[in-house]
Amino acid sequence: MRPLAVGNPAPPFALTLKPGEAPLRLADYRGEKPVVLIFFPLAFSSVCTTELRQAAQDYASWKELGTEIIGISVDSPFVNQKFAEECEAPFPIVSDFNRTAVTAYGVRNDDFFGMEGVSNRAAFVVDREGIVVYSWMSEDASVLPDFPAIREAVKACR
Repeated sequence: MRPLAVGNPAPPFALTLKPGEAPLRLADYRGEKPVVLIFFPLAFSSVCTTELRQAAQDYASWKELGTEIIGISVDSPFVNQKFAEECEAPFPIVSDFNRTAVTAYGVRNDDFFGMEGVSNRAAFVVDREGIVVYSWMSEDASVLPDFPAIREAVKACR
């Protein structure tokens, strides 16, 4: 599977942040601000914890750029909320339990240590108009995204 390429419209999604609440929709940011989408394989794994903590620690600088970060995994919303607390993530971490976003963005991994439908580690920047301006994916789950490159993509679309 290949990740969604730069220049493509970002597929819409409505994903669960907290059970019983309205879903978080990518469309809610359209016309407002660029969005950084961080797809990660599994909450509480060591590399994913490092990745999300790094994003959380730098969150103030992301807000200064006028962008929002959204973490996305196929874990349940209950697991993701506990993971967000553990990582002290001030940004939403949503559940793609039904694998709609990982499939639409081309980052679904159907052989992650024998598990099907887990996300590859990936990052996208979606501009205010809903167009992908940065696309990255690694099939090696130990590789973290290049946050400085993501930051430059956000700056370029401001």
